[in-house]
Amino acid sequence: MSTTTKPSLRIASYNVRAGLGTDLRRDPSRNLAVIAALAPDLIAVQEADFRTGHRPTALPRAQITAMTDLHPLPLHGHPDSLGWHGIAVLVQPHLQVRDVDCIDLPGLEPRGAIIADLTGPFGPLRVAAVHLGLLRASRRRQLDHLRNALAARAPCPTIILGDFNEWRMRIGLGRIARDFKIVTPGRSFPSRRPLLALDRIAHSPDLIADPLPLPAMPAGPHPSDHLPILARLSRAESYSNGYIQTR
Repeated sequence: MSTTTKPSLRIASYNVRAGLGTDLRRDPSRNLAVIAALAPDLIAVQEADFRTGHRPTALPRAQITAMTDLHPLPLHGHPDSLGWHGIAVLVQPHLQVRDVDCIDLPGLEPRGAIIADLTGPFGPLRVAAVHLGLLRASRRRQLDHLRNALAARAPCPTIILGDFNEWRMRIGLGRIARDFKIVTPGRSFPSRRPLLALDRIAHSPDLIADPLPLPAMPAGPHPSDHLPILARLSRAESYSNGYIQTR
């Protein structure tokens, strides 16, 4: 008797703080070692670029693939940058890019999001990678803007992942809970003594995201002020051929 294994992806998010560890020493190889230990198929990285000037990448491109086997999605931002508003999406080669869009988000601070349509053995997947603002009023506007941008696209299984900068579920994230299930893999900030769940995953009803435990972190100072989050993404049982099956 044969059994069929449902396709799944290891997905992660990590605010790397531009490579600055809790010892105030900048060493991006430590962040890449953490990413390699997560062994993700896809990871959204926040603060992957420096904030000033031409926003040069804080994670050396050559080291990313050498240490993690991942490669960054091609973006149409500044050529010196890895991401968009510091957000980068790194994927394994089996995930092919169909479309990538970089959007600006409203608010007092310059913020943005990456929306990418991917394909591969898992099937079609839309990924929205975010790093929301520090002010709740701005975060609400940003989530509304993102929700509208996603709703304007053709239907596709969708995940939103990143640093939401929000610790209140109903008050802060209720406006996307109508369309997405919000998953909190664990408290992620501050990394030395995690108290707040700022980093989250939201997914459409045709997907399931099961939190996974983090691998053991290296001893000594943390490579960032955030811990990463990790989950296994799979299709919902009722999902078939791109449609939700009603019962």
